[in-house]
Amino acid sequence: MFLKNKFLSLTALTLSLAFSATYAKQAEPNEVKNDATEELMEDNGKIDLQKVSQAFGHLIGKNLDSLGFEFDMTEVIKGMEDSVAGKESPMNETECVQAISLVQEEAFQKLANKNLDDANSFMVGNSSEEGVVVLEKDKLQYKVEKTGEGAVVEKHFSPMIRYSGKFLDGKVFGASQEDELISLDETISGFSQGIVGMKEGEKRTIFIHPELGYGTSGYLPPNSLLVFEIEVVKANATPEQEDSFTSISKEGTREIAVPEEAIEGTIR
Repeated sequence: MFLKNKFLSLTALTLSLAFSATYAKQAEPNEVKNDATEELMEDNGKIDLQKVSQAFGHLIGKNLDSLGFEFDMTEVIKGMEDSVAGKESPMNETECVQAISLVQEEAFQKLANKNLDDANSFMVGNSSEEGVVVLEKDKLQYKVEKTGEGAVVEKHFSPMIRYSGKFLDGKVFGASQEDELISLDETISGFSQGIVGMKEGEKRTIFIHPELGYGTSGYLPPNSLLVFEIEVVKANATPEQEDSFTSISKEGTREIAVPEEAIEGTIR
């Protein structure tokens, strides 16, 4: 999924640029004017093409960056110049897309291997830290940050929680904006196992190895170790509350408060 989304980013870039060019040709002058265009106007009333060209370069650069590896920008610029000059491309479009896909696959595997090594090393070292409880050797650990006194979360429950999710480097990829109901039957394995046994009012930090998380699937970087800070507000939801709950699913993502630079998606 992560790799597929990178491939789709390339396709989306190609289509969006083509659409923009077509729209610009078909639209009447008054259709494309708005308040923002005033900033593009020079003193003589003409559009500042230098500024537009620079902005277009930023648009291309941003999309290139989203593909997951570093292009040789000197050659990218040369390719653009050659295209404008009418020179033949070293590859046709199909060959180019296929080649990029192969480079992405290589970059994906390299990142997956690195993240897995980092996750393995962290879990081994973290297991000996004071207060850390091992639920599954080298795969799942937690630490109680605050004890609770209420009802206990059991398997198959739908607890109401507050949470934040971070990567190993501390970067936040998701956080609740308010109390949220989840279904433990629909969560990633590490999350559901880590929250079972928590009491209402309890706070835990849960450390999840990628094998009990998203592995190389989903929208997060492959083999990411996940660190969740969780507080249980209610151990189990009523049937009425369950009708409107938002689940943390192992099959995809949903949009919650996530910095754009963190990842391409979140948990759900």
